[in-house]
Order: sequence, then structure tokens, then C-alpha cells
Amino acid sequence: MSIREVLPELEKILGDRLSLSKSDLANHGRNETHFAPASPDAVVYPETTGEVSQIVKVCAARGCPVTGWGAGTSLEGHALAVKGGVVVDFQHMNKVLRISPEDMDVTVQPGITREDLNRELRSTGLFFPVDPGANASLGGMAATRASGTTAVRYGTMRENVLGLQVVLADGRVIRTGTRARKSSAGYDLTGLFVGAEGTLGLLTELTLRLQGQPEAISAAICAFDDIGPAVQTVIQTIQMGIPMARIEFVDATTAAAFNSYAGADMPETPHLMVEFHGSDAGVAEQAESFGTIVTEMGGQGFRWSARTEDRTALWTMRHNAFYACLSLRPGASALVTDMCVPISRLADAVEETRADIARASIPGPILGHVGDGNFHAILLVEPNNIAEMEEARALAHRMVGRALRMGGTVTGEHGIGMGKLDYMEDEHGQAWDVMGEIKRTLDPGDLMNPGKLVRQP
Repeated sequence: MSIREVLPELEKILGDRLSLSKSDLANHGRNETHFAPASPDAVVYPETTGEVSQIVKVCAARGCPVTGWGAGTSLEGHALAVKGGVVVDFQHMNKVLRISPEDMDVTVQPGITREDLNRELRSTGLFFPVDPGANASLGGMAATRASGTTAVRYGTMRENVLGLQVVLADGRVIRTGTRARKSSAGYDLTGLFVGAEGTLGLLTELTLRLQGQPEAISAAICAFDDIGPAVQTVIQTIQMGIPMARIEFVDATTAAAFNSYAGADMPETPHLMVEFHGSDAGVAEQAESFGTIVTEMGGQGFRWSARTEDRTALWTMRHNAFYACLSLRPGASALVTDMCVPISRLADAVEETRADIARASIPGPILGHVGDGNFHAILLVEPNNIAEMEEARALAHRMVGRALRMGGTVTGEHGIGMGKLDYMEDEHGQAWDVMGEIKRTLDPGDLMNPGKLVRQP
């Protein structure tokens, strides 16, 4: 493939929305974590599905790789153009196309972010619940099957995407799913593309499930002397069926990072951060039940608030945890990993991971969406320190083995990208080969986000 063969045709389609500027290429070659930069050969900014289809047809005819780009917030190198080619940036495709309050659904373009969508929905009494922390684009969230702090109650992108419009690797445009709440009509193609990380096609429209804005919301934070009781509190809460909207864990190191980065005054011990949604009476009942469990487990320092500004401050601090942890070691890069296990094994998984990191020479704060058995370690590594990176990789490798041994998965929400390719066979066995067969059927030239998710040639 020669990019020179593709550029004249792309320029006819896009005009000045084709960019070759060094700064643009560099911005689309960056990532949030430790992966080396990988700049594309060109960046395009389509405005319609028709333009996306034309772009893909031109690239397919010339064997030019195509990689989708949303907000660039992924953590496993998903959007890096590791084989060059064209990055398709969806920032101009950021509109709400239809809102149906009666059906509680919405159709959007992929470039709109979750925060912008919820601002558009305020007057309807509805909201989109999936909250990965970063203000990610909805297309990127679907492509990576994102989840986050509210998944314990509202589910992940898998449960909240009703249908898609997709441009395939040959430029064909298809629709998957319908606005009906259930269907028995054929293969679940929507489920196939949600989580495919752009390796099977580019998402150009999404129809999403909405939720009613709760009548009452209450949030709280509480401290524990050790990790064990905090995690056992989570397990008991979930097993008792208390409908938590959020239940987040941070360890003592993360609490210290919050104090330094966000000016918090948290005891430097493990904490739970929780939120309840419902009616006034329902929220009060849920909070009382949860408070009883906390007391029995030795939790203390409960701080409750129903004030919007207090809750916003609490969750802003939690969503900025990655940057707070980075500040613990100025100039460090991070190997960020995650694992997800059945809730009954959560305590074992967290305790074993904590002990493993404690024996290491590098810091590794632990935090996570423990209500669904998912937690993260942010392994802080000095740049260009080969020994530290090897140690971080070894810690992450043992986390993966721990997750699989306990009946879990190598990633609960970050996805595979490039970072966890080596573990796909361990988790899926021959099913990983089936994924590769699907990829080769839909993208025989391996042009859609190559180098990610499936076995590499």
C-alpha cells in the first residue's frame, strides 16, 4: 500500500477534512498509557455515513489500513494505527439524530460523548447510564464494550446498545438490531460489533437504551481499616440484592493520591464510595441496609450527601483516579490493567493482588468497580526503565493468571487492543480461532484496525 495512491481520491471526497499535518498525525498517534506512539499516514474527518463508506471503499481498493478514532481515551492501545494508513476521526459526526422519550431510546452518531448526550437529554427526564469515567465517545464505548461505575445497576454497553449502523471493510453499510426490546430474528450482529474494537467495521450510528432520571440520589464514602472487610462488605451487599447504583473500592494508596491530587481529607486507608438511586423512601431503605453491613464489617467515618455538588465532587475525584495515581510518581508512565472475577472470589483476588504488588519494587494502587467483580491496578513505571517495565508486566501477567484460575476474565472493561493479545488463547481456547475466522470473512485484507484483538499472522 502506498498512501500516495489513496490521498487524491480521499481529497476529492473530503477536501480540507483530510489532514496530513504533523501535529494532527502526532495527536492521533498518542495513547493514555505505556504504548509507544504510532502515528497514521493521514487523518480524515467525515460528516456522514456516506462519506465513511466512500473512505473505506477507497482504502479497501488500495489495501490501506483504516482505524477508527473517538476521544482517544482507551487504555490498551485500541486506536493506535500500528500499521499506518488512515485514521477516521468521528468528531464531526457528533449529533443526536432522534430521541424517543416514550420508548426510552435514542439514536446518535458515534462522535458524541456521553456527557454531551446527557446534556441533550436533561429536558426529557431520561439519561444514558453507562459511565466509564472518561468523557468517551459513544462509538468508542460501544466498540470497546465499555462499562464503568454504574454497570453494577445499569449494565455495560452490551446491555445498552439496541442497534447499530456499520460500515463494513468493503464499504457496505448495514444495520443491526431494531428498536424492539427483544428479537429472535437471526444472529445477534449487534452483539458481534459491540466489543469488536473496530476490527470488523466502523460504527456510524448507535441506538441506545435510556433510563429514567431517579427521583432521589444519595452518595456516601466510608473507610475501613483493611482491604478484607471492605471487599467483604461489597460481597454481602451484592448477595443481599441491595440495588446499588455505584459501589467503588479504592485502596489506601489511592486514598493518599486523592488527598494530594484533589485536596481530599480521607484517612489513608481503604474506602468504599457508593451511590443509591430510586425514590426517597427506597434510597433511605437501601442506605440503611448498606449502613448496617458496613457497621458489622467495622467500617467507619460515613459521610452521606444528597446535594448535587457534593456528589459531583465525589465522582469527579473517583473519575480522576488515574491522574491522581500518576501524580504519586511524577513523570511516571502507567501499565494499567484490569481483571474481573465472580463476586464470590473477589476478596481472594484483591488480597492476592495486593500481596503481590506489596512484594514488588514499584507502586501499584488498586481500585475498581467491585460491585461487579472488576478491579484495576495502576502500575507506575519510570520511563525507559526496562527492569521496572518487566516487573510491571510480570505483575500484570500474574493478575491475568489469577483471574482465569478463579473463573474470571483477563479484562472486565478495558478490552484487548494490543495489550492483552497474548492472553486470548488462555481465556478462549479454540473460540479465539473462531473470532479470527469471523474477522477474515468480514475483512479478508485485514484492513480494519489491524494488529488488535485477533491472532496476528
